[in-house]
Amino acid sequence: MEFRIERSALAEAVSWAARVLPVRSPVPVLGGLLLDTEGGRLRVSGLDYEASARIDVEAAEVLRSGKVLVMGRRLLDICKVLPEGPVECAVEGSRFTVSGDGARFGLSVLPLDDYPALPSLPQVRGVVEAAEFAAAVTDVAVAAGRDDTLPALTGIRLGLDAEAGTMTLAATDRYRFAVRTLPWKAAAAGGESADVLVSARRLTEIARSLGRSGLVSVALDAGSAGFEHAGMRTTVRLLDGRLPRHDKLFAMENPAVAVVDRARLVEAVKRVSVVADGDSPVQMAFSAADNSVHLQAGYEDDVASQRLSATLEGAREMTVAFNPGYLADALASFEEPSLRLLMMGAGQRAMVMGAAGSDAHRHLLMSVKPPLL
Repeated sequence: MEFRIERSALAEAVSWAARVLPVRSPVPVLGGLLLDTEGGRLRVSGLDYEASARIDVEAAEVLRSGKVLVMGRRLLDICKVLPEGPVECAVEGSRFTVSGDGARFGLSVLPLDDYPALPSLPQVRGVVEAAEFAAAVTDVAVAAGRDDTLPALTGIRLGLDAEAGTMTLAATDRYRFAVRTLPWKAAAAGGESADVLVSARRLTEIARSLGRSGLVSVALDAGSAGFEHAGMRTTVRLLDGRLPRHDKLFAMENPAVAVVDRARLVEAVKRVSVVADGDSPVQMAFSAADNSVHLQAGYEDDVASQRLSATLEGAREMTVAFNPGYLADALASFEEPSLRLLMMGAGQRAMVMGAAGSDAHRHLLMSVKPPLL
């Protein structure tokens, strides 16, 4: 194998494929990246037991076709320090060499025969806009659990409704529940619907890496999900179990509704949370009498407060309190200039959504009983 390529193109391809490499593995070859120049282009692949990644890039010139397996993270480190400009790569005996602008590196070659075959892409179910998909994953991932002893709660539900032409993403850690619905196009008329669970961490990495323009192909089978976009292909193993359905949780009868400027509320929560030690809550007291919300946090002499304009409907007043981190995450996941807060009362459910009332993006929070300040 011998080829020439721009340093930036090599570095981007290696970095993208190396995302899935295990930090530690009892199987040394799983720390490797497979470089393949068959067909006049460079393909870089990596995998572990949970996920795989493959990317195709154009090489400036392929002098000798072939394959080589090298330690992926070491190659990534080399790519980061290579001088800008063209890079020459070649297999010389049992060594893979990388050189450019006077700098030269050598890497040991790993045995190709021991490297597992990359999993194939599952059946493509349809396509979704890359930018919308990435934004939706980011919006719901904040609500996913971090406790690996409850694996299902560390996942994002990926639901495909072939009849409605919608994709639903949802995540919960039992204290909050985020849902985003976005349009998608089935691969074929009358295609099958699907409902699976994907690791929130893996799906977030995938969504961020696939780019912000064009269409992403979504593929599913009984055990894995796959995504393909602009020469990049990745698969991830599905999680067992299911998330609870959000339909009944999100049904709120006769709530108090407050409309607040999102940017000002985000800043106010950030400001008063400075004195909220640990998980001590941020209290929000809404008043219809003067169309305001009074935010307050802290205890005894260490307190902070701010009053904002707010329109309250359905009650004369309403006081609720939230974990400041959970509240900040929920508010930051929206982009609308104004938000609607649907509240059932202290210690009960509260819903954050866009002021227009669309169901496309909703974030449910459990309020706590306000402290005696």
